[in-house]
Amino acid sequence: MAMVGSIKVQAVILTYVLLAVLLHPLLCQGSPPASLLEAHTSDGKTIDQGIAYVLMIVALVVTYLVG
Repeated sequence: MAMVGSIKVQAVILTYVLLAVLLHPLLCQGSPPASLLEAHTSDGKTIDQGIAYVLMIVALVVTYLVG
């Protein structure tokens, strides 16, 4: 029975960490100045970084499920 409780605690901690990692950039971003809103364009670096974050999260989930 102790192992079931340990797994639940690990699942809660993993959920908290994933939410913290995903929400932290959103909370720190704030609202940009008006001059940046007009000149903002999407570049490839931002898209690549987003894909990298998604792949890291998938790797963490797979590692957690296998381990």
